[in-house]
Amino acid sequence: MTFELGPALLFCPADRADRYAKAVDRADAVILDLEDAVASVDKAAAREALVAHPLDPASTIVRVNAVDSGHLSEDLAALARTDYRLVMLAKAESAEQVAVLTGFEVIALCETAAGIVNVASIAAAPGVIAVMWGAEDLVASLGGTSSRYDDGRYRAVASHARSSMLLAAGAAGRAAIDSVYVDIPDLSGLAVEARDARGSGFTATACIHPSQVSVIRDSYRPTSEEVALATAMLAAAEGRHGVFRFDGRMVDEPVLRHARATLTRATRS
Repeated sequence: MTFELGPALLFCPADRADRYAKAVDRADAVILDLEDAVASVDKAAAREALVAHPLDPASTIVRVNAVDSGHLSEDLAALARTDYRLVMLAKAESAEQVAVLTGFEVIALCETAAGIVNVASIAAAPGVIAVMWGAEDLVASLGGTSSRYDDGRYRAVASHARSSMLLAAGAAGRAAIDSVYVDIPDLSGLAVEARDARGSGFTATACIHPSQVSVIRDSYRPTSEEVALATAMLAAAEGRHGVFRFDGRMVDEPVLRHARATLTRATRS
């Protein structure tokens, strides 16, 4: 199982079929949302829209409701009428919950205190191909009021959760998806965060508005200078054994792995 989507994953309310085509045109993958984006009274209509307006299953993710929400069985019944097999499980809190989705490829969305505490076992669970975290739901589950300070920086608990999820995903060999940036007009802030995500090892970033897609794509795409440096460094390493000096810096195997990762991202852009 591999995760080959990204880097910009765009949420779209599943009850808004009129937005499906636009979302497909603008993002690398669409997340049709049956959970938070849809009111309880509209969930039945959202499921019918999901069935009646099919998208390419290869680039479509369906976010289903949490295991204990009372809505999941109906979500799965609707999915059985479609070709979608990539699902995002909202508020995933244990490997046992993931097991409910046998037969699907699962993105485990860890967005509660229990989910983050158990993220290592969740990431390693059979069927999981990626892990994502959710800042606002996490802080709400703790009784907090916001995930960020007024200057946009994450509070310490949110930063800890983000790092914990990334490490758990890496340890399990799963893709890591960064949380949405909810301040839609602040594209510069989004760019800073997406560049940090790329540099830290995230595979993709989820977003909630089409205007955020190009910012995420640009932030994940290595610059021409980065590509040139990585190429030259790897060329200089050919025939060498062990650490060496290149362009005034020490280069060893971890640094060469960084360079290879840069070129890999460049080929995906």
